[in-house]
Amino acid sequence: MSERPSHPPSLGASVVAGPVGIELTRAQIDRIVRQASGAGNMAVLLSGLQGARGTIQDNQRLLNDPRMSRSLLQGLVVLSGFPADGSEIGVIDLAHRIGLGASTTYRYVATLLSVGLLERDPGTRRYRLSQ
Repeated sequence: MSERPSHPPSLGASVVAGPVGIELTRAQIDRIVRQASGAGNMAVLLSGLQGARGTIQDNQRLLNDPRMSRSLLQGLVVLSGFPADGSEIGVIDLAHRIGLGASTTYRYVATLLSVGLLERDPGTRRYRLSQ
């Protein structure tokens, strides 16, 4: 049986102690998303939502498909209803645009805002995709 050395490992040696966690700020996450997408904002990432664009009625077939997540699809429709040019929109206008009730739209918007996918102008109380 050999003894373990009592001195620390030399430079270049690696010691694995277990899992490592990394915490990122919103700015760091945004930078990573931009670099990964090659783009400047969430609007470009959402451009892949062509299947969910339009209104809830346009997506009724998918909403009725038991293999699909209805709430996720509705959230994607809400996201796709925001102007791709980064301009702001109010909840009522967004609800009319996508064919969803105002209170339901507000809940989705509040959720998306809380996770950083949307921004709110405190002066106008209108929302846009995070920049």
